[in-house]
Amino acid sequence: MDSEAVRSFVVAAELGQVQRAADELGVTQQAVSKRIGALERELGVRLFTRTARGVELTPDGRTFLPHARTVVAGVDRAVAALRPRTLRIDVLGLRSAQAVVLHEYWRSNPGIELDVVSLRLNDPREVAAKVAAGKVDASFRSVTDAAALPPDVRMIHAFDSPAELLVGPHHPLASARTVTPAQLREFRIWVPGIAPRSEWAVFYDELVATFDLRVDAAGPHFGDEVLLDTLAESAEVATLVGSRDRYTWPAGHDLRRIPVVAPAIAYPISLMLPSANPHPRLRGVVEHLAGLPPLTEPVWRPSWAVVARA
Repeated sequence: MDSEAVRSFVVAAELGQVQRAADELGVTQQAVSKRIGALERELGVRLFTRTARGVELTPDGRTFLPHARTVVAGVDRAVAALRPRTLRIDVLGLRSAQAVVLHEYWRSNPGIELDVVSLRLNDPREVAAKVAAGKVDASFRSVTDAAALPPDVRMIHAFDSPAELLVGPHHPLASARTVTPAQLREFRIWVPGIAPRSEWAVFYDELVATFDLRVDAAGPHFGDEVLLDTLAESAEVATLVGSRDRYTWPAGHDLRRIPVVAPAIAYPISLMLPSANPHPRLRGVVEHLAGLPPLTEPVWRPSWAVVARA
């Protein structure tokens, strides 16, 4: 089977147009059409139907697509294995706990070529598809519905990120050394910009249901700076952050980070990577994660948390 024909099929399926697929692959539209036609003849089925807007997958095409993606990703990894290649890992943000932990790993292994990226995707299933396609070697994201994880991608527990309450100096809890989830019930916890279908949306839904908290996602998220300015001025508003997340603010803000205890609220951070033939340097990253100290009990985690490394 011609792997480039399979690649042309996958790109056309993802873009929905043969011309756009040709542009993406750097070949002519006729070349893409010929490749897909040859593939259809070899398989003995129709993979696409023509529409006014481009092409749509037939039922056979939809069945073949996940397997075709696996073939393309396997070919790319096989070719890459023949030459040194930079390890490419996706993190939620460059100030996130994932980036902090990954930086700690790189500092202890400075010779490793590492490309840290942040995919602008909120739905972790879309990120999992990028891992399956070889666009990134791994991603610090969690698919909260295990059934939605592609068969050629596995998810392991990376580490727990314990929550801290972030408040300004005028907040009633500003002088507390620790707070419990029960103490938070009477306060507004502002987390603007919770994206629908994101893993953190699922996390906050379960957190609210478990502890009867008032998490307010109202309003657009204008960035961390605006959030921090609001906290500094407010006697009512608080937010939750991860203990390893990086935040900086002017000294005059006098914000306080207060650990949540009894139980600690743990955001479970997972690592998605290919089930077969992962980048060889990922082993070092996984070993580094395994060496991170665990949280002491009691700890609350959402029901979908992956807590075992593999």
